[in-house]
Amino acid sequence: MRSWTKDEALRELKTLIVEADNLENGSKGSAPHTRWCARVLTVFEEVFGQESRYYASFEQLPWEWVGASAGWLSQIERVNMGKDREAYRTQLGTAKGLLLAAVDELRRSNIGDVYKGKDTPHEASSLLKIISLAERKLRKVMRGGPKKETEIQDAMENLLVGADIQYSREAEAIEYSSKTYKPDFVVRQVDLAIEMKLCSREGREKEIIAEINDDILAYQTGFRNLLFVVYDLGFIRDVERFASSFEDHDNVIVRVVKH
Repeated sequence: MRSWTKDEALRELKTLIVEADNLENGSKGSAPHTRWCARVLTVFEEVFGQESRYYASFEQLPWEWVGASAGWLSQIERVNMGKDREAYRTQLGTAKGLLLAAVDELRRSNIGDVYKGKDTPHEASSLLKIISLAERKLRKVMRGGPKKETEIQDAMENLLVGADIQYSREAEAIEYSSKTYKPDFVVRQVDLAIEMKLCSREGREKEIIAEINDDILAYQTGFRNLLFVVYDLGFIRDVERFASSFEDHDNVIVRVVKH
């Protein structure tokens, strides 16, 4: 299943709205109509989820007349009466209205907030794999105590490469509250932003708490899942308390790795 950015989803929805106008003189089951319906269902499913009202409402459109006497009439009679043509155009308008409503909702929301339904098994499995890499492998690939965050970023990148996980590093920017934020890693396959933190001195713990809280607000505007990996050189005493406060946020995961 594809992971969409907000801008990509908005562009596709707008394109589908324009194409709807070109289908008015078409008919149910024609190649252009079938292709368009498949694209609409795909974007509704992948951006809003199968449990969303957009997906459910669009999927139920019959694209023909379903009046009380429809079943008693022959195909020729239905064509002569123009009922199917009228119903097709009416339902095309309904579909266009659903697309317009989806655009409105996405414009005022974060991409991760509009999805209705649980992660797919594939997504859940991939997320668990990435979390496990941080928890179980990161310490093993650090030969000495790191002095800079770039060292733990490099180590995490090596783990992602070794696990054959597609990612980008410091390549995607999020504009939020007049500031620009760049996650250390982005795994678009599971709509995940990864941020690495190094706790290497007294007082750094409080700074990291403030940084993560700030990052959450920004990154949730662009990603459904957030993972913060804090590499600790012995300055975080109560790891459970440190991590649990952040996980009150939906789809936010914090892991502390002890050196």
